[in-house]
Formats: sequence, structure tokens, C-alpha cells
Amino acid sequence: QLLESGGGLVQPGESLRLSCAASEFSFDTYPMGWIRQAPGKALEWISTINYNSQTKIYSDSVKGRFTISRDNAKKMLYLQMNNLRPEDTALYSCVTGTSMRAIQSFDLGARGRGTQVTVSS
Repeated sequence: QLLESGGGLVQPGESLRLSCAASEFSFDTYPMGWIRQAPGKALEWISTINYNSQTKIYSDSVKGRFTISRDNAKKMLYLQMNNLRPEDTALYSCVTGTSMRAIQSFDLGARGRGTQVTVSS
């Protein structure tokens, strides 16, 4: 089970930190990721982190602005989002899968219900 928090309404240029609490599975053995979906648009993969945090990959749309991290002891996944833009407005969900490539192609093992991020002046 995955439960996100930390979304909200911010102005362009501001920051937010999303959190995802995991339970009922061996969190520290799985890659984790974030995806988002804006109203009327397709799912967009954002970022993936491997089980021990040694590998992190980002979509071009967020590279340099977003940072993914995890705390295996706490079973937590995070997404630090800086310099937010209106086009970042979406429902953000944390996800897991059998591999980083699986997550990137939306072959997901689990997906949280999401937390809404709205960027508007």
C-alpha cells in the first residue's frame, strides 16, 4: 500500500516536498517512482529510484528541478520539487514495480491514490 502526502497550491517558482509512505511489502527491495497525470492528459512518468538509492533517473520535463529520494528504514519515498511551473499541475502518485524500466513503462506493481499539486499565480 502506498499513501502520498504533501501536495497543495503554490505559486510559480515555489517548492513542495511530496512524501509517500509504504506498507505491506518489502519496500527496501523494490525500485520506486513518481508519476503524474494532469486533467485530460496522459500519464507522465517523472522519476525512478532504485532500491538502494544509487541510481536515480528523471524525465526531461523535471530534470534539474525535482529530486527523488528514499529512506528505507522509514519506508518512505520523497519528491522534492523546486522552481515549480504551472505545467507541473497534476495529480502525483508514487508507484513501484519489478524494475526501473517497468516503472518507466507503467508496468506497475502498486500505485497510490495520489496527491494534488496545483501551481498557479
